[in-house]
Amino acid sequence: MTPGRLTPLLEQFDFARRRLTDRMTGPVVDSGDANGVEVGPMTDEEYLWEPVPGCWSVRRRSDGPGPRATLLTGTGEWGRDATPPPHPSPPPFTTLAWRLTHLSEMLTLRADHVTGSHTLTRDDYRVSGDAASAVAAFEAAATAWRQALLSTDDAELDTVGHSTYPHGSDPDDVFLDVVWWVNQELLHHGAEIALLRDLFRTRRR
Repeated sequence: MTPGRLTPLLEQFDFARRRLTDRMTGPVVDSGDANGVEVGPMTDEEYLWEPVPGCWSVRRRSDGPGPRATLLTGTGEWGRDATPPPHPSPPPFTTLAWRLTHLSEMLTLRADHVTGSHTLTRDDYRVSGDAASAVAAFEAAATAWRQALLSTDDAELDTVGHSTYPHGSDPDDVFLDVVWWVNQELLHHGAEIALLRDLFRTRRR
């Protein structure tokens, strides 16, 4: 049985996930006032669009990292711009592709570090180079994270280090706080992705 404290966070996660998926795929998205807004599926051009000079994005490994990046994280033909800490200041503007693959990687790795092998790193994550693959990867990652949550009992919600995800404070936090934080990541990156879609649609051609 799902712990009562987890239920509202699951409902929030499901709502945010559905809105983001609809915003990326269409044909309509809930506007928040019970009226559907028409939206087309995301294109590859939009996925990789760099609205300002010096963006961080995802790139073919053969092209190397972008401006101020020193490496491409992930595995496969494509990687995501990055540097080892400390990161550049001010931080580079990141594309829709960068933000979506970052979100999907986080969900995938956190799921693994809760109920999986506890071994996956950013170097193991396959970065998507096209919109359709990226949306499918997000759906798979969100499903994996949700399944990890459903396996959690009430005592584990209070367990420090129940998630061993190595790129955050998870090993030092009670798991309920980690669940809350993941929802905030989904909400704010989902809003960023929606805004980038709007900017692409209204850009000066």
